[in-house]
Amino acid sequence: MEVEIKFRADRSVEDKIRKIAEFVCDKVEEDVYFNSPVRDFRKSDEALRIRKDSEGIKLTYKGPKVDAETKTREEIEIRVDDYEKAMEIFNRLGFRTIRRVVKRRRIYRYEDVTICFDDVEGLGQFVEIEVKSGDLESAKQKVFEVAKMLGFDPSNSIRESYLEMLER
Repeated sequence: MEVEIKFRADRSVEDKIRKIAEFVCDKVEEDVYFNSPVRDFRKSDEALRIRKDSEGIKLTYKGPKVDAETKTREEIEIRVDDYEKAMEIFNRLGFRTIRRVVKRRRIYRYEDVTICFDDVEGLGQFVEIEVKSGDLESAKQKVFEVAKMLGFDPSNSIRESYLEMLER
């Protein structure tokens, strides 16, 4: 399970992140989202995407959000060798490309928490705080704790994905 919260941010927040967390990497991620020919992922609150970045290509399925406080979802991810062929397979199966989401992401690590400072084309800057864990409540408490350390109120987190925000 991926337990995540997100906040709108500005560059000053990144200074706070640097004080508590270790820098991991800086990269550009290009995500292409699809909709299914048999059900509408917008209605089912699911997501299917292909992500291309400096680390390679990944295919990701995200299930519906599981609570009202976070963006927690089941996430299944696999590596793909050929971006163009993966795109072709989805197109031939009737999946429609919904939108591209491009962001520059700076990733930091604090204990078992990943903190991302994102600059999303067309949306601006955000901080995502996430933990991958099977223990939902413990992970939620951890992301809430880190959010508070960075000056955020967890009750004001953004539950929409970047895709949903761009679609709106």
